[in-house]
Amino acid sequence: MAQFVKTCFLVVAAIVAMSVPAMAQEAAAAGSQPLISFSGAAGAGIVMLGAAFGIGKIGAAAVESMARQPEVAGDIRGAMIVAAALIEGATFFALIVCMQS
Repeated sequence: MAQFVKTCFLVVAAIVAMSVPAMAQEAAAAGSQPLISFSGAAGAGIVMLGAAFGIGKIGAAAVESMARQPEVAGDIRGAMIVAAALIEGATFFALIVCMQS
């Protein structure tokens, strides 16, 4: 399952990377449509999916670690909150970038 998710993300990243030059081109004639249309909302959706998977993985690992070693649950919880906050910060930055384009 993890390999499938990695492959899906790589495919999406490749499509996004290939669509950037196509979006940068100006239309050849007035009224013609671009071949690839990639809106900021689609980028925001991809960013939110990535953040959700990341925070979910952090939460699952933290709960499993707390179950194995309850005496260090406070340290694990603190590290988990810091990591989740960093992911959220990067997500908000990416959302702003997506919405500005």
